[in-house]
Amino acid sequence: QVQLVESGGGLVQAGGSLRLSCVASGSAFSIDYMGWYRQAPGKQRELVARASSGSSLDYADSVKDRFIISRDNAKNMVNLQMNNLKPEDTAVYYCYIRIRANLNWGQGTQVTVSS
Repeated sequence: QVQLVESGGGLVQAGGSLRLSCVASGSAFSIDYMGWYRQAPGKQRELVARASSGSSLDYADSVKDRFIISRDNAKNMVNLQMNNLKPEDTAVYYCYIRIRANLNWGQGTQVTVSS
């Protein structure tokens, strides 16, 4: 059974930084994508960033040049360095992995950015 364990998150002032980490375990297959979604109150879940097994990186336009995603295939780990945080980045952040057509999710971690 695939499990995702997230760490990081918390409360930070605007302009500050936070780092999220996620470790996946229990997969017998290679992970195609690892990344992060977020969901703010009253809004749909949206993709923040993802990293493919081939090292391609994708970012939402709203976080480009501020967030950096990195992936360690040997450890099945994905990190999200969030810099210059803005109040609109406040949301629950969910780690996810895609293995073939299947998605698995972490439990979510709250990120709150105060103005």
